Amino acid sequence: MDQNIIAFLACICFIFLIGRIFILPIKKVLKLVLNSILGGVLIFIINIIGTSFGFHIGLNLITSITIGILGIPGAIALVLIKILLG
Repeated sequence: MDQNIIAFLACICFIFLIGRIFILPIKKVLKLVLNSILGGVLIFIINIIGTSFGFHIGLNLITSITIGILGIPGAIALVLIKILLG
C-alpha cells in the first residue's frame, strides 16, 4: 500500500516538473500568436480606412514577423515607415 502512495506522489511531482518546464515556452508562443492576430486585425483596419486615401500596407512575411514580435507597436511602426518612405 505504501508503495502505491509513493508512486502516486512521484507521478504527481513528475507531472508538476514537466508542466513547469513547458509552461514558459507555451506562454511565449501564445503571446506571439495573440500579437500576430491583433496586429493583423490592426493592419486590416488600417488598409480598409487607408483605401480612401490611397494608403495600403501589404501583409506579407516580413510584416507578419514584425507584427508578431512587436505586436501593435510593430503595426504602428510599419505605418510610420510607410508614411516616411512614401
